[in-house]
Amino acid sequence: MPVWGLARLAWHLVVGLLKVALLFPFLGAAGRERRIQRWSRQLVAICGVSFSINDSAQREPVSPALIVCNHISWLDIFVMNTIHPCRFVAKSDIRSWPLIGWLCENTGTIFIARGKQRDVRRIYAGLVKSIHDGERVAFFPEGTTAPQGTVLPFHANLFEAAIEAEVPVQPYALRYLDADGGLHDSADFIGEMTFVESVIAILKSGGMHAELIRLPAIPTDGAHRRELAAAARELVSNALSPASDAAGSRLAPTDGLTSAVR
Repeated sequence: MPVWGLARLAWHLVVGLLKVALLFPFLGAAGRERRIQRWSRQLVAICGVSFSINDSAQREPVSPALIVCNHISWLDIFVMNTIHPCRFVAKSDIRSWPLIGWLCENTGTIFIARGKQRDVRRIYAGLVKSIHDGERVAFFPEGTTAPQGTVLPFHANLFEAAIEAEVPVQPYALRYLDADGGLHDSADFIGEMTFVESVIAILKSGGMHAELIRLPAIPTDGAHRRELAAAARELVSNALSPASDAAGSRLAPTDGLTSAVR
């Protein structure tokens, strides 16, 4: 068992809790974002995970936008925060996780209960307000984690927030790679695996590389949420397909998506 790695990770979580409890109340939004980004980068490094953002077309990130990504692990939130901190929508189960649940809640994570339509409507209204307030809002439309190489159907409900806020959807594709460029199965957090088991698997993995691929933004003018969900899933799935190169050079252009969602 990687005792030293577990000890470092536990201490890092304690430091994060103390900063959030004692420092965050006195910081503005920019100050909190800088510390979330730095803390996330340190956590990812402790886990032995390097990271990069891949965009061969050199597209600038669209802002404001509703950010979506495929979901593999509890690590996904922190990997994305290394690039730019976001307010994430996450399943309510995470709130009960030791340390990380409290930390996520107090750094802006929005929790949603499964199968509760009233909760979805409440969250949706809050997302629109957050986007209008200039915050980066992100969610995982699969609704749960999936093993690498699999992209589950995207739930469409929360895509309505982008339509209402009149902003595009900015999709990302995420994968964890081994030294040979293959998918690293130690990142998978699926089935009956517990959070602690996942942490140990990652620490014992010997290191992995998280690659975040920025995809073309999807316009929402005149679109339906189901069309947006389908278009986003297709882009993500194509980017993660073995037939697609690492830079995503075969992805559909934005103009093609504009006609597809209308």
